[in-house]
Amino acid sequence: MSREREPLASAMGLLERLEPGAPNRVQANLDAFSPEAAELILGYAFSDIVSRDGIDLRTREMLTVAMLAAMGTAQGQLEFHIRAAMNTGVTREEIVEIVLQVSVYAGVPAAMNAVTAAKAAFANISV
Repeated sequence: MSREREPLASAMGLLERLEPGAPNRVQANLDAFSPEAAELILGYAFSDIVSRDGIDLRTREMLTVAMLAAMGTAQGQLEFHIRAAMNTGVTREEIVEIVLQVSVYAGVPAAMNAVTAAKAAFANISV
């Protein structure tokens, strides 16, 4: 494998751990946008940042859920990362607590959006 493809392969391996089957869906989506998008976006995000030592994957997913929920503008990503968090061992009850915490610090509208994403994720989780 060439050096420039290693980050993407690493990212796809991590994405598969977060949600089986996700790498193919995400790659197809990004490839339809630009042939370089998967390498640039996923290589950076998942290979260079998310896979770093220092914070375990379960904790990273909890943080990601909280940040996406607080943003209030990334429903699809939030739903995916709620499922990913649960696939790394985060419980439904912990997701509920994260959303409640978001209501205090990011506001009720952001929390309401997170509730919608969480309900969809709960309905589609395979754990």
